[in-house]
Order: sequence, then C-alpha cells, then structure tokens
Amino acid sequence: MFRQQGGGGGHELVDVTKAEDLRRLVSTTVERYGRIDVLVNNAGIAPISPLADLDTEGWSAMIDVNLRGMLNGVAAALPVFREQGRGHLVSIVSVAGLSVSPSMAVYAATKNAVRTVHEGLRTESTDGVVRTTAISPGYILTDLADSMADPDLRHRTRENMDAMGIPPAAVARAVAFAVEQPDDVEIGEINVRPTVQA
Repeated sequence: MFRQQGGGGGHELVDVTKAEDLRRLVSTTVERYGRIDVLVNNAGIAPISPLADLDTEGWSAMIDVNLRGMLNGVAAALPVFREQGRGHLVSIVSVAGLSVSPSMAVYAATKNAVRTVHEGLRTESTDGVVRTTAISPGYILTDLADSMADPDLRHRTRENMDAMGIPPAAVARAVAFAVEQPDDVEIGEINVRPTVQA
C-alpha cells in the first residue's frame, strides 16, 4: 500500500549505543524524504542471568542498548520533531517489566526506565508536537533469546517462544495503529502478547 501511494524505503546500519549513528540516521532520513514523522526505538538485548551471577558486563550492555540507545534516539529525533512541528516517538519496551521474573531484574529495569522516559517526554510534550507510544511485547518470534547469557534461561525462553510466540507482524500492527491515529490522539502504551501467555 505504501509503495502504491508513492512511498519508498531504505535502510542504514546503526549502532544505537553511538549517539552519532542515530543523528546520522535522522539526518539521512530528512535528506532523503524531507522530514521524519516517526522514530521507532526497537533495539534490545537480554543477556539475562540471576543477579547472584554478577554479570556486570551484561548489565552494562543492557543499559547501553536498551536504555541509552533509546535516549540516543530521543536526542536525535526530538529537535527535528520540534523544528518540523510534529513527530511520533515509539519505543518497544517489554511485558517483562510489568511483572519481574527471576533473573530478569536488570532487563526489566532497563525496559521500565524506557517506559518512564516515555511518560516524562509525554508530560513535557502536551503542546501537541510530539506523540509518544511505548509498546510492550510478550513472547514474539524473534532472536532475542540468543542474547541471553544463561544457557538454561536461553533454552527455556526459546522453548516458550517456539510454543506460544506470535509473529513480529503483531508488534508492527500495534505500531501502525498508534501512528495512524489523528494528530490529536496519542496512544500512550500498548501491551501485545499471545493470548495463551500468562
């Protein structure tokens, strides 16, 4: 449909932990298309393990990608959104932050921090220029389990994903739903999970 209406697409290789990469992504988008209407922060890793394992490198990596990466996206897009008079920031959070499971404390903390930043940005953006949406997926058929440090957790998560995971298109539809609302409507948060997930 998008291409039929004259739209196009492109891609850029980005390391979300590098602010300059996000600035380059936004500026390239504006150069190519004249504006940027939506930025979706989707990068995330989960090298989860019990806190007692003291995987400080894994903790730092999650903070860098899951939280700092999202903040780098905000820093790159927000000035452009303000300059052009509107824009929509969407971040993929996680239902893992809604009920913290064993071994998920740091992962959930990074995702809850993203949720908190979104709410803060929303309260600072009541002039109607910037809309924010946090989307919290449950088990989605992705490769997220591959980033898990603990082999038993990785195996159990992969089994759960294979048994009940829903396609990534479910999250894409949630993003589209939020973005397609009229300018005076903001969908602040959406949870997307398999109907069989507890």
